Amino acid sequence: MYISVAIDTPLRRTFDYRLPADLEHPPVPGARVRVPFGHRQVIGIALEHRDRSDVPAAKVRPIQAVLDLEPAFDETLLQLLRWSADYYRHPLGEVLAAALPVALRDGAPLRAEQFEWRLTAHGRTNALTELPARASRLRAIVQYLSEHPAAEPGALLAASGATPALLKKLSDRGFIERVARAQTVPTLHSFAAEPGPALTGAQQQAIERIGRTLGTFASHLLYGVTGSGKTEVYLRLIAQVLAREEQSLVLVPEIALTPQLVARFQARFPLPIAVMHSGLNDTERLQAWRAAREGNARIVIGTRSAVFCPMPRLGLIVVDEEHDASFKQHEGFRYSARDLAIVRAQRYHVPVVLGSATPSLETLHRARQKPEWLSTLPERAAARAQPPRWSLVDLRRNAQTQGIATPTLLAMHRHLDAGGQIMLFLNRRGYAPVLFCPSCGWSAHCKRCDAHLTVHGRAGALLCHHCGAQHPRIDVCPQCLAPAKPVGQGTERIEETIAESFPNASVARLDRDSIRKRGDLEAVFERLDRKEIDILVGTQM
Repeated sequence: MYISVAIDTPLRRTFDYRLPADLEHPPVPGARVRVPFGHRQVIGIALEHRDRSDVPAAKVRPIQAVLDLEPAFDETLLQLLRWSADYYRHPLGEVLAAALPVALRDGAPLRAEQFEWRLTAHGRTNALTELPARASRLRAIVQYLSEHPAAEPGALLAASGATPALLKKLSDRGFIERVARAQTVPTLHSFAAEPGPALTGAQQQAIERIGRTLGTFASHLLYGVTGSGKTEVYLRLIAQVLAREEQSLVLVPEIALTPQLVARFQARFPLPIAVMHSGLNDTERLQAWRAAREGNARIVIGTRSAVFCPMPRLGLIVVDEEHDASFKQHEGFRYSARDLAIVRAQRYHVPVVLGSATPSLETLHRARQKPEWLSTLPERAAARAQPPRWSLVDLRRNAQTQGIATPTLLAMHRHLDAGGQIMLFLNRRGYAPVLFCPSCGWSAHCKRCDAHLTVHGRAGALLCHHCGAQHPRIDVCPQCLAPAKPVGQGTERIEETIAESFPNASVARLDRDSIRKRGDLEAVFERLDRKEIDILVGTQM
């Protein structure tokens, strides 16, 4: 008996392996297996069982281990991933690897080990009398367990000062035991959604129209002007999905949108919400993936890669700002998360809601082909909300200070004097996009891909935003030895200019270079809410 295995390699094929006759649990399709590949062992995804192989039997190697007794991907999701590999013409092994958290690719358990420490009957009656008074740390553990009959390892270690060695010592003496904790998924009907604001007529119509398609496939366009209350429509629809004991997937284009959206969802729904984006470390991403797969996370909010998140009771998919180019992956496995969300909704027989104030032409065309799938929100939801006032500044006719026109600086002064806050958006991070020699015309290019190198002042380096290569910062032209100058503006340079122009204002920067660790993004938003930041310079994330 043979099995076909997909391996994370750029080769556009799968590989046959022999199933040992004494294998107790043959792998099911979608499960991870460890197999020999060349001179190393790798983790792949089991696909089909076969009676014969095109490879000579003597050359077919046996699998080394079956890592999962259950599939990492359910059958429908596995078929979607195989379809994606074919549609986007990408090796299946790399597609399947891209859909898994890094920790699972490295062999982490599919399910988290769930256990707790308890006192044994012997420990409850004899531990404190048999342990000497000087064994204060052991006694503290016993005392804690007597007050908390079932303690999770993390809570026990934090509250009592326990260590694995001390727990082993108590276990060896028969005072405590480690037992598996029952996996319970809270029932959805036990959660009561907080009431939301009064709906407009257009919002109510959209909710009724989309709500009628729950349980079947439909690709809805929620076409609403900015401030029309699209998020409130999402919240009301998700409340209906929760009442059906199902899960919801919400895709957003940028990491920066996630904290605000999560805060609003958590305020409405007091239940587990998983967050998935590239800003998470490997452990956090694995925890979110497991919570979604095991059904504990009732709502998953994430950026484009979350479209592959396994959800056993998927009932609704929402793609917010569906027109945004960030939904397209441009490196490695190239795909459109918005388009895959539509295909996934079709295969899972659930509706997908595409929300936008400026929908893409293809989405608008599809909606007009099926008017019953088009819902419009033509007016702002808040009665007092006013449309933004905007003005166009011609940079050719106005003096500039490091890229900022004089009319813009004057408007900023007026707004700050009135007690307001200002956000400056620039589509370029770093200090300057080009390092240029005015004497001979030389400019710094990447040695790996020949793209222009971006000057990063804080890092003291030249970075390639195309391939990620890093080069040392130079200040002298390598061709003529004349001084090289940074040309153009990035967020770092604009931040510096603003700080010089407004010395009494609090200036902050928001981009991938300034947001380095968990909590940084939320901290910036909290400072904005407390009005501790007067001017925020940022770019797309």
